[in-house]
Amino acid sequence: MKLSVEELKKKADEIRILVLEMVETAGGGHIGGSLSAMDVMTALYFRIMNIDPKQPDKPDRDWFILSAGHKAAGYVPVLAERGFFDKDLLPTFNQLGSPFGMHPDMHKIPGCEASTGSLGHGLPIAVGVALSLKLDSNPARVFCLMGDGETHEGTIWEAAMGASQYKLDNLIGIVDYNKCSMDGPIDQVVSLEPIEDKWRAFGWRVIRIDGNDMAQVVGALEDASVPQGKPTVLIADTLKGKGCREIEGDYHWHYGVLGSERLDRTVRELKGGSNG
Repeated sequence: MKLSVEELKKKADEIRILVLEMVETAGGGHIGGSLSAMDVMTALYFRIMNIDPKQPDKPDRDWFILSAGHKAAGYVPVLAERGFFDKDLLPTFNQLGSPFGMHPDMHKIPGCEASTGSLGHGLPIAVGVALSLKLDSNPARVFCLMGDGETHEGTIWEAAMGASQYKLDNLIGIVDYNKCSMDGPIDQVVSLEPIEDKWRAFGWRVIRIDGNDMAQVVGALEDASVPQGKPTVLIADTLKGKGCREIEGDYHWHYGVLGSERLDRTVRELKGGSNG
């Protein structure tokens, strides 16, 4: 599947609606980062990655590791829309007996490659997978989506050193740089700047983009997918809560539920394409 940029914009907003409706039914969820990262996840699953929902374990598939596991509220609807399981299951999110919790479980969710949630662990997993693929001469790529607050974790930087050491040019990291953590604005908690210089110092190729501009997202992911002898990281500048104007950029909406009136307004805007 390879949707055009315009089709991807529409698809991302359609999935944002699924996210918000699902979280509304659940009574809460990590909507801020799920919405900010949606353009990246949509581009990956509907244009960039070599995957087949009918053969989720095919040996040459590309891998996606959601290191920021709390963004499962965005990830699960993406998998459903891509055809890994029936969308009718989404209203069970975070309910007793559901395969979908606040963090993804690889043993319960078709298409999910790793159980994540304890922050800082996804990139180390991705490095291990990428190294294994290299050793097997497998052409598959590994994409790892991290939160910006998550990169405060030391394990991220240990993994970054390892990826550079082993020249893992089949590894593409993405930092969802929405400038907000659950504790407040990133710059007030622990500043990441100069973020590009930090990743370059660890031996990575760096591409910085507007992570909510679909054309830039697609262009950067396609560029990053071409091996150049080192791992690549995309610094994706995004808006927390992207798509819901009333909460965009507000760190208080790391977790929450919109309520029926705000949800109705947001759905109308998204269906009208006003957030594209």
